[in-house]
Amino acid sequence: MPTPLTGIGQQLLQNLPSYVLACVALVATLLLSSVAQRWAKRSVAHRIDDPESQELVARMARWTVLTLGTLTALNQIPGVDVSSLLTGLGVLGFTIGFALQDIARNFIAGLLLLVRQPFSVGDAVEVAGHAGTVLDIRTRDTVIKTWDGVMEIIPNLDVFTSPIVNYSELPLRRRTVMIGLGYGEDVEKARDLFMNAIRSTEGVVEEPAPQILSEELGESALTLAARFWVNQETHSLFDVHSDVVDAINRAAEEAGVNLPYPTHVVQLEAPPPS
Repeated sequence: MPTPLTGIGQQLLQNLPSYVLACVALVATLLLSSVAQRWAKRSVAHRIDDPESQELVARMARWTVLTLGTLTALNQIPGVDVSSLLTGLGVLGFTIGFALQDIARNFIAGLLLLVRQPFSVGDAVEVAGHAGTVLDIRTRDTVIKTWDGVMEIIPNLDVFTSPIVNYSELPLRRRTVMIGLGYGEDVEKARDLFMNAIRSTEGVVEEPAPQILSEELGESALTLAARFWVNQETHSLFDVHSDVVDAINRAAEEAGVNLPYPTHVVQLEAPPPS
């Protein structure tokens, strides 16, 4: 006469391959999670300087593999309803995510920024109304040092959803100097004079070539726009700009070219005799 223990034994023997497969999947998950953690940490090491953020990303990779692998192992065991478990986890995740939605959104935005890499530490950027040099990129926020030397911490959600201007991504930057040339001056002669001054300034690249174009007829002068390019990897952008302005002013003084101040004509009329 069969006993309950006999039935349990037969059931165990019948489902033994499923149990073995589940154990193999669980062991493989533990091994793969460690590999994923090390790989994730090495992958973000050159992108993130903060050790805490590196460790956080690595742990996320580990727990992602552990979760998927555990669910796969449980799915091999007869009688375990993985779909119900997933439903429960989904409800729990939704509740936690709703309570911590701001933190979660900034965290996800930080991960997406790490993947996209629109800028790196040390780049000069303008983002979300803030401009400066990137000091740190963390999973929750981005730290920049403004041109005035003030440290600002910007939530990653604002960074991710705003237009990003990266001034350091491309080596060549164009600068423009506006020149007011007095009416009556020889425009072509002045243009050649200023062009020579720009070309002789150290830091101005030959290609793309500098240009001087007439911009508008002002109230007291003809406005010229002098445009030139600087390789910011080899020269300081603002120093070269300043040198070009000084070179144009010095060339104008030596050649006697009039760079007039704004002038106004005032007409005075004598009062009628009483």
